[in-house]
Amino acid sequence: METDIRMQKRACTDENKIKRFLQDAQTAFLGLVDQNIPYVIPLNYVVKDGDFYFHGANEGRKINVMMTNPNACITVCENYGTMVDPVPAKTDTAYLSVIANGIVEVVTDLNEATAAMQAMLDKYVPDYYNTTLSKGHIEKYQSTLGSKTLVFKIKPINLTAKEHKLNEQMQYYPGRVVTQDMNRKSSPIAINLTN
Repeated sequence: METDIRMQKRACTDENKIKRFLQDAQTAFLGLVDQNIPYVIPLNYVVKDGDFYFHGANEGRKINVMMTNPNACITVCENYGTMVDPVPAKTDTAYLSVIANGIVEVVTDLNEATAAMQAMLDKYVPDYYNTTLSKGHIEKYQSTLGSKTLVFKIKPINLTAKEHKLNEQMQYYPGRVVTQDMNRKSSPIAINLTN
């Protein structure tokens, strides 16, 4: 299944840029369907060998939903600032976003689960630990509520990326007002705003 981006001029197809973005971005949103109700969860994640990994308890709503309907969507988005324009409808946000669809699965291979969790530690707390994560830690780890922690994987069936680059000259900052930009643009609508 492939989903096209309606506004093709905003499609990002630079694979290296997408890869760097997914390595650096901090929060992903996991979209699931709980019967007929959307259920979206923010979470930490890592992309390793093209697959998205995250972890969570082996009980609770999220695991129940994933086991009932493993279809999932992962969305990662970063905001790079707001760009102003004397015409209100042209005020816009600079961003990069990635959306991937796939099937959630529990990672049952201990080596893969350990490597994924090590990659997550390397991403969120680089160089903090002086030893690598052991398989025994992954086997025995429990959450603060006493649940066993599982590692999950989503192998993207399709992935799209969209971006709107920041025009630094038009970036909003506190204290910036429309009259500063009126001389830059001579739009009939902008002129009417001052009347």
